[in-house]
Amino acid sequence: MNKRILLTVLCGLLPSLAFTQDIITVPNMTITQTALPLLNQGVELTKVGPGYYSFRHLGLRNIFIITDDGVIITDPISTETANLMRSVIRKLTTLPVKYVIYSHQHWDHVRGGKIFKEEGAQFISHQNCVAHFTDLPDPEIVMPDKTFSENLYVVNLGERSLKLQYLGRNHGNCLIIMTPDKTNIPFIVDLGTAGGMPLGYMSDYSLHNWIRSLKELESWDFQHYIGGHGIAVAPKIRLTERREYLEALMHETKKELDANTPIDNIPDIVAQNLQAKFQNLRGFNGLVRDNTRRVITYYSIGW
Repeated sequence: MNKRILLTVLCGLLPSLAFTQDIITVPNMTITQTALPLLNQGVELTKVGPGYYSFRHLGLRNIFIITDDGVIITDPISTETANLMRSVIRKLTTLPVKYVIYSHQHWDHVRGGKIFKEEGAQFISHQNCVAHFTDLPDPEIVMPDKTFSENLYVVNLGERSLKLQYLGRNHGNCLIIMTPDKTNIPFIVDLGTAGGMPLGYMSDYSLHNWIRSLKELESWDFQHYIGGHGIAVAPKIRLTERREYLEALMHETKKELDANTPIDNIPDIVAQNLQAKFQNLRGFNGLVRDNTRRVITYYSIGW
């Protein structure tokens, strides 16, 4: 059972602010989330575990970890977001940001890190991201200082560690899952935004590998996760919801293609067939037809 308790910020870390505390009970573990509504409109900070925070600005979310020797942060998102996050971190610790880790290659998550680079942070990504950054450069993206090709890579700082896991192609080809020590709540960007729909055309997503990756995540031993958008902490069942949507989308589209249904009619038919089960997903009516057109392309030319 969840309990919400209104508390007051202590020790002057974030003066004049109030925060709420959620107690989430799962088997053999109680997770405390502390949501800190900040003064800046559209900014939210949530303490998920010891030294483990989720930061949201507008519609995007990242994480950071405070250690005895500095701070590990993830996707800077934009110059504005990075500056806001830096201000929040400074209210929690005077220690420097030592590492910035990119979750994947998409610009909406990885712009804006220059402020941390100028202060000496090292940038880390999977090596497959580099090809994207060099093929179509963006001046707001700091190139990684260090890359890795392994399926598992661990970043250590002070007494803490952050596990980076690469599952292969799915949402692009360099996305990694990040899991800190001490709190088994991974950071899973874009593979399954809780309660939401995939982007319309899902342009560089490998659909069958996306489903494969979701099945793999469902087999992992965790109960909650942090997404790159949406609520601070989501139940694992939301990943299953995304997989089931993708499987149904592909099945219904393939069925109409096999029946030689006119291409222009398929998006409306699939939308109608999926509506009963998935209409409560945010953006369903506006996105399901574009999702269907993407699947038509997948089955028509293998992309």
